[in-house]
Amino acid sequence: MICFHPKSELKRQKGQLTLLLAASNLASGESRPQFAIQVMFKFTHILLTGILLLTIAVASGQEAKAQKPAPSPTPAAEPGQEKVTVTTRRVRLPITVIDRKGQFVGGLSQGDFQVLEDKIPQQIDSFTSEQNNNLPLYVAVLMDTSPSTAGKLKFEQESAMNFIQTVVRPRRDRVLFATFDDQIKLRQDFTDRLELLDRAVSGVKGTGEHTALYDAIWQFCDEKMRSAQGRRALVVITDGDDTFSRADMNDAIDIAQRTETTIFAISTKAGLSGTVPGVEAGTTKDRGDKGLDRLCEETGGIAFFTGDMLSLERSFTKIANELRSQYLITYRSSNDRYDGSYRKVDVKLTNASDKYKLRTKRGYKAIADSVTPK
Repeated sequence: MICFHPKSELKRQKGQLTLLLAASNLASGESRPQFAIQVMFKFTHILLTGILLLTIAVASGQEAKAQKPAPSPTPAAEPGQEKVTVTTRRVRLPITVIDRKGQFVGGLSQGDFQVLEDKIPQQIDSFTSEQNNNLPLYVAVLMDTSPSTAGKLKFEQESAMNFIQTVVRPRRDRVLFATFDDQIKLRQDFTDRLELLDRAVSGVKGTGEHTALYDAIWQFCDEKMRSAQGRRALVVITDGDDTFSRADMNDAIDIAQRTETTIFAISTKAGLSGTVPGVEAGTTKDRGDKGLDRLCEETGGIAFFTGDMLSLERSFTKIANELRSQYLITYRSSNDRYDGSYRKVDVKLTNASDKYKLRTKRGYKAIADSVTPK
């Protein structure tokens, strides 16, 4: 299909108008015989027809050349058979198991887990124990640079770099670093080179005017995490107050669940001791903090609320250890209708479920563009 821009259409019409005016001048010329005019019109008609046919032939050839080879045809259904098309997607569940003391529990096998989707038992496709979970980590670190974080910028930079140094395994894991305020900026794409990440983090100098937290989560889950070939985690360093996004919290949760991205949050608002300048002391959670809690819990992660640098370092270590202590389960949903409905996922332990607590994403929207694990 050939589309014309309005300006191109105007030029084309002007060209036709010029041709018509030229033919009119030939017809009114007293010194030229009448048959010359007729010949001219016939010649013009033949010329235009030839150009049109040539253009169509060239365009058709280019289109055929640009198209990908057609897939092999599906065998036709036999008489009396109804053709049925079934869409299947694998759902990937990184699962953290902790005991009553908050310690990670290892040594479990596939038979210890049961997966329910909308209360219906699902058949586990594959299982990877924490000892054999050697998939690379793809971690996106998003740092809030809105006005509300102006006095905490140095604290946030130290937090970001400490986390990156704790979690990255050279030549295996990849980290990207970005900032968000009223603008979302990718400072360093996925890399395992700490010097590039350190340069990107320390290069942040000022703050913006607003906070687009949910837009930042949406953009990086959709554009970066969706295609990451490994386990996916997104770490947000923020005070939790969104003031500028077009997306809302439900949108952010939805895209994280669909791209199988676990979200962790480090709050720069509330602290246990308030020892970090610019970070408020106190443990009372406001709406922004509760929003961070929900954002993480729905995607299988956890939020940390502290202004004590020592406690923060412990938090970084916990996140790193959790990412390396997760079990990984995949299953194909028994419900093959991808109609956009929300499906609740529940993972249980077949034994000793009262002694342990499980953390994984709580569900997902059944949309056909969800990520299919490799």
